[in-house]
Amino acid sequence: MAELAKNTANMTSVPAEEKLNPPWKEAWLSFCKNRLALVGLGIVIFFIILAILAPWIAPYSYKDQVLADRFMSPSSKHWFGTDDFGRDIFSRIIYGARISLWVGFFSVLGSVVAGTFLGIVAGYYGRWIDGIISRIFDIMLAFPSILLAIAVVAILGPSLQNALIAIAVINIPNFGRLVRSKVLSVKQEEYIMSARAVGMKDRRILFRHILPNSISPVIVQATLAIATAIIEAAALGFLGMGAQAPTPEWGKMLADSKNYITQAPWTLFFPGIAIMLTVLGFNLMGDGLRDVLDPKMKQ
Repeated sequence: MAELAKNTANMTSVPAEEKLNPPWKEAWLSFCKNRLALVGLGIVIFFIILAILAPWIAPYSYKDQVLADRFMSPSSKHWFGTDDFGRDIFSRIIYGARISLWVGFFSVLGSVVAGTFLGIVAGYYGRWIDGIISRIFDIMLAFPSILLAIAVVAILGPSLQNALIAIAVINIPNFGRLVRSKVLSVKQEEYIMSARAVGMKDRRILFRHILPNSISPVIVQATLAIATAIIEAAALGFLGMGAQAPTPEWGKMLADSKNYITQAPWTLFFPGIAIMLTVLGFNLMGDGLRDVLDPKMKQ
């Protein structure tokens, strides 16, 4: 009898331990099973650390010009070579990580806040409010994103801050439509109808019930959107409408080096590799989060 009771206790203790695991821990364990997602997370963490420790890692200042060292090929003195002003490319790429990540994070943050708010309002209230907001989204999505970004920067003026605003604006419809579609399904759930029936205010329903249950796809989309924002910032910098000299933005570095492809190919190769690796890291991490947070992918 004692042995039977012990075995019964062991059998019942396992589910109890599993129930104690919070949702975030279950999501993390599922995320860790995806090796490509972990590679992406490692790449992102690497560039974040690089950006934070830039003053201590970079061997030179990104503004130092030594004309006698123009177009030096990669060596022990200059690991990635030098550009047309004799500036160390390795140092400029390290400092450029700060700019690209800053633009990526904060432009997407602005898009998430504005898009989520408009999407919740459109999906919850519907009728003419939904019609106006949805038509605005449709008009914005009718333009190629880079052309719309160029138009916004042309109105505001070329600068890194205005490029950030432009990237935030063009991504608002993506988050708005995503949240709207999620709210349309969530607001039909029984617990939302019950909340209305007991007289709960709309604001409380939106921010305590609908928003928490609609945020998972937004997190996934935001991770992928950071990669897109970095590419768009590089494109604007390449066109001369983003960061201005001597700011070490990767797209601007490509634009400054495009005339020296045959003479000094390393001036384009290393900034291009930095953009590619950063975007790859966010895309792999975003795919992993989608697999964890999307119920359809779980099935």
